[in-house]
Amino acid sequence: MAATVVRYLRSAGSPTSAATSAAREPSRIDALPRPDLRAVGEDERAPVSPAEFRAVLGNFASGVTVITAPGTEEEDGPAGFACQSFASLSLDPPLVTFMVARTSTTWPRIARAGVFCVNILGAEQGGLCRSFAVSGADKFAGVAHTPAPATGSPQLDAVPAWIDCRIHAVHTGGDHLIVVGRVEAMGAAGEGAPLLFHKGRFGRLAD
Repeated sequence: MAATVVRYLRSAGSPTSAATSAAREPSRIDALPRPDLRAVGEDERAPVSPAEFRAVLGNFASGVTVITAPGTEEEDGPAGFACQSFASLSLDPPLVTFMVARTSTTWPRIARAGVFCVNILGAEQGGLCRSFAVSGADKFAGVAHTPAPATGSPQLDAVPAWIDCRIHAVHTGGDHLIVVGRVEAMGAAGEGAPLLFHKGRFGRLAD
C-alpha cells in the first residue's frame, strides 16, 4: 500500500517535504525527538531580547485560527490548537502555511495524522480560541464539529471559513516548524467579522 512518509530531521535547519501518494493517502510525519532549540551560541548575545521581540511584533494584527486533525489508530480523539501564525502561500498549486513551536505537544499528533483543517475564527469566537489555547485539557469538550470532506479533520461548527489540507512540506525555522499544507477542499459562510489578535488582546474590525 503506497504511503507517504515524511521526516523532519534532527539537525536544525534541515527541511523535509512530503509528496502526495498516487493513492492520495494521508502523509504521516515521524515526529522524531526534537533537536536543541537554541539558534544562538552560548558565547554570543542574541541581537534582540525575547521581550523586545514580542513587544514590537505585537503591533502586527493577525487573524486567529484553530488547526485541527483527526485521531489516529494510535491515539483516541482528534487534536487541535489555537494558531495565529497562519497565511496563504501559493495560488497554483493552492498552498497554505502555519507555524508551530517545536515544543508543542499537539504537533506530533497532527504530524502522525498527515492532514489538518484550518478553522478561521469569527469575531465572537474568542472563547473558542481560548479553549484550544490551553494544554492538557479536552479541547473538544462541548465543541460541535463535523469531518472535513477531504481529510476527515474536525471542521468546527459556525466558523466563517475552513480549509481542508494534507501536509505538503515541513521546514525548520528556529524554535518553530513551518508547516505547508496543500489545499484539498475549502468553504466560507461569506459573512461575519473576523477575530483579530493585537498586542495580546482579541479585537475586531471597526464598523
